[in-house]
Amino acid sequence: MPLAAINPTTTKAWKALKAHFEAVKQQQMQHLFEQDPERSERFSLEFEDLYIDYSKNRITNTTMDLLIEFASEMKLNEAIQLQQQGDGINETEGRAVLHTALRDFHNVKPEVSEARKRMKEFSEAIIQGNYTGYTGKKIKTIVNIGIGGSDLGPKMVIEALGHYRNHLDVQFIANIDGDFNAEKLEQLDPETTLFIVVSKSFTTQETLTNAKAIKEWFVEKASEEAVATHFVAVTANLERAKDFGIRVTSIFPMWDWVGGRFSLWGTVGLSISCAIGYANFEQLLQGANAMDKYFKDTEFSENMPVVLGLLSIWYTNFFKAETEAVVPYSQYLSTFVPYLQQAVMESNGKHVDRNHESVTYATSPVVWGSTGTNAQHAFFQLLHQGTRLIPVDFILFSQSLFGNGSHQDLLAANCFAQSEALLQGTYGKGTTETYKDFEGNRPSNTLLLKKLTPYNLGSLIALYEHKIFVQGVLWNIYSFDQWGVELGKQLATNSAAAIKAKDVSTDLHSASASLIRKYLNQ
Repeated sequence: MPLAAINPTTTKAWKALKAHFEAVKQQQMQHLFEQDPERSERFSLEFEDLYIDYSKNRITNTTMDLLIEFASEMKLNEAIQLQQQGDGINETEGRAVLHTALRDFHNVKPEVSEARKRMKEFSEAIIQGNYTGYTGKKIKTIVNIGIGGSDLGPKMVIEALGHYRNHLDVQFIANIDGDFNAEKLEQLDPETTLFIVVSKSFTTQETLTNAKAIKEWFVEKASEEAVATHFVAVTANLERAKDFGIRVTSIFPMWDWVGGRFSLWGTVGLSISCAIGYANFEQLLQGANAMDKYFKDTEFSENMPVVLGLLSIWYTNFFKAETEAVVPYSQYLSTFVPYLQQAVMESNGKHVDRNHESVTYATSPVVWGSTGTNAQHAFFQLLHQGTRLIPVDFILFSQSLFGNGSHQDLLAANCFAQSEALLQGTYGKGTTETYKDFEGNRPSNTLLLKKLTPYNLGSLIALYEHKIFVQGVLWNIYSFDQWGVELGKQLATNSAAAIKAKDVSTDLHSASASLIRKYLNQ
């Protein structure tokens, strides 16, 4: 059953929100806090170890009531049920959207259960040294070869959970930058390195180009026969992986009902399981699964992903905000923002709706950010005194992993101070030095988690995944295809052929022909 295809601007709630916005758009949050000392308690949500304070938003009770009415009118509840029960809501590709099934521990698909079992056995054999290379030496280094979700997801999780890492050195090769990759290969020992080639189709240009180059390097150092021992595949294309030289027992399955940018929860997470151990990997899945059930079963007014998605709609479509900043106060989450950039913008960067008509309203905001406190000494000037309205998500952990309480307290103090400065500015203080003036009234959410554990990280990632889903449903777009990346792939094939042939007389656009000519002759 497909998702409902309702133009959001035709709903009663949208029209009511438009009128409401005109009435409150100049309202100051500073005044709202003065009038309501209990505001922070009322506009906050809590689930397990996660607490969200969304009181520092330009909203009233009426705003939230209208937004929730809008979600109901857009049939969000029905959409959530359709997604989690496996209906083919990815209509343009004819697929279900079931990454949630990868972390389900109650109604487990048999193929998922079998894949988990194999991942556990394989990763434990690598970690314990029972899986050895072609000379009998233990594996010390794992290199994940993939791109997009086959790279960003595992890389982000492994970096975020660095505290839980074991002795294995897990590295990533994604870009087809030959210079960088050649330098990386120089640092590897072929006798103790295992390569995981991650590609659903086993045809992805960048991944296969890198995999073939690495295989050539490996064969030169070792032998063709040793490839079967040192190369593993995660793919849906068994035959292509076998043709590459990977044995069947070293091929882990992928399924067409899982999109690449949501795939870290399954076999794409093999490198995660090796880096932190399968038990920790399973805790990651458990945390995400808990958020899945909470999202499915919780009333909209108390539902974290729904509330965050609705606030994003409020700013994107009514305040005309074009970006959202995400600022984690943990260096471990330094790659969390790049991961979110793909998840959000590849999902909701669409201009055609589910009626196959061009939209007349904004869809995905640009997502950007960096870690605090580093970001405070970089782009926060723009957040505080710039001319653009930029909603911010602050992410903070209450407890230090290593017990560095004083450092953690200082991180927290900075995080809270920045959110207060965005809210309050120099309100009520007055100054004749106008360049020191902070207008405040700038929105933010604060996401406070108890500790950076595999379970809590899983919950956090799933929270943002569901926010993306909510946004896509309410914008009436297809969030789970990515046709926007295909044109560039096709044109790259033509350009590559022209460069290889050193011939631009073929059917190339004049702009590309000019650049290729310059590239070849420079």
